Amino acid sequence: MRREKAETDPVKKKAAETTQDKEALFKGYLDRLYETFDLDFLATDPLEFVHRFDRPEDREIVGLISSSLAYGRVAGIKRSIERVMAVVGNSPYRFTMGFSPERDSGLFSDFVHRFNRGPDISALIYFARQMIEDSGSIGGFFLKGYSPVHKNIKEALCAFSENALSLDSAPVYKRKKLPEKAGVRFFFPSPADGSPCKRLNLYLRWMVRRGDRLDFGQWKGVDTSKLVIPLDTHIARISKNIGLTGKTNPDWKMAEEITDGLKRLDPADPVKYDFALCRLGILDRCSRKVSAENCESCMIREICVL
Repeated sequence: MRREKAETDPVKKKAAETTQDKEALFKGYLDRLYETFDLDFLATDPLEFVHRFDRPEDREIVGLISSSLAYGRVAGIKRSIERVMAVVGNSPYRFTMGFSPERDSGLFSDFVHRFNRGPDISALIYFARQMIEDSGSIGGFFLKGYSPVHKNIKEALCAFSENALSLDSAPVYKRKKLPEKAGVRFFFPSPADGSPCKRLNLYLRWMVRRGDRLDFGQWKGVDTSKLVIPLDTHIARISKNIGLTGKTNPDWKMAEEITDGLKRLDPADPVKYDFALCRLGILDRCSRKVSAENCESCMIREICVL
């Protein structure tokens, strides 16, 4: 009876209709953004490197390397990935499965990407080899901690990073136990520590999402509705601008809040909007400050709260 009364209350009914209208308007703008920024903009993203390969086992390796290095400016990210790929060659899977840290670590001795050095790349590739030997694929290794009953992939990410960092690293860092300051740890953050896990969520988006030509959908065991948006400075800023989050700290809680907002637009595939929203920042289509010139041509100006 209470429910029927609420539904017939004209004030509440009008408020519900207004909310629905606003969400429909919001979805319309983001859907157009999603349709605009497609494969034609691939050169602005490290995902470009994964698209160079046709075999799923190669893509899985290249995706892990490319997403792990996806921090900093796009030009620097791409240069660093190119340096690794020049060593890995045309068959990343074969290279990884034949990789011997004792014999091959020197191949990356001159590598530097901001916080990371050559040994960290050697450890990453050696970890990938061990994951595949353990579970048949990196995706299989991730699924060890995944459960469809969880709200999202938080618990699976916690388990994935913990399991990865427990793999053998001694041949790379010359210690029985992985050193606390080992750079490979940076590649495997955990939501348990509050990290937004931007790069791991990016990797998951590439491997799990399906339905368009952008991502690959090759990890069939993970539900796309469980993914969490890869939260970087662009997504954090633009999400604030359009009212998807009121939080100020770009942590795991903010990533979840933004994702929950996007789920209202597409419950089955909330992170479909990630690539397009990020292009607004990377291509400087969304100003850091209100600007008459830039804001006038902005594709989401009608839903901006600034």
